[in-house]
Amino acid sequence: MFLGLCALAILVAVPLTGGSLARLTSLRVRGVSVLVAALALQVVVITVWPSMPRPVAVGGHIASYAMLGLVLWLNRQLPGMVLVALGAGLNAVTITVNGGTLPATRSALRAAGIHLRAGFDNSGIVLHPHLAWLGDVMVTPSWLPMRNMLSIGDLVLLVGACVLVFVTTRRASPEPAAG
Repeated sequence: MFLGLCALAILVAVPLTGGSLARLTSLRVRGVSVLVAALALQVVVITVWPSMPRPVAVGGHIASYAMLGLVLWLNRQLPGMVLVALGAGLNAVTITVNGGTLPATRSALRAAGIHLRAGFDNSGIVLHPHLAWLGDVMVTPSWLPMRNMLSIGDLVLLVGACVLVFVTTRRASPEPAAG
């Protein structure tokens, strides 16, 4: 949810900083149906049916990242997409090597006010985590709404999203051909 709020803040900042949101319509994003399917799969696994059998949840979670990887590859020419892919890749690798869960620290969970529930959690306590420093180890400031945890991958992904939006919304429209 926090990353969604950040995306909204990025869009709100565009006109405030002299950009044009209309220029976002010039983006030619490939693989939109795969992107939507991957995000829907994550919602089902994490939110709608977290009590599904763990192997199915883990497989679905990792598969959703593979699908997102395909979309990122198809759109690698877009500005900032390398950073978006790097951030998503850091999260995907860390999730994969930890059996489907991004490791979080107890202190980050406590500071963010997050209580783990029964069933599958995309982020949580992992016994003997691998690459724990790439997990959810940071917490958003207490003065921000919707307190949450963040990983290094999340931050890199956000920087990439900023580059994509701000570069795209500042590009001049192509000049009409002289006739």
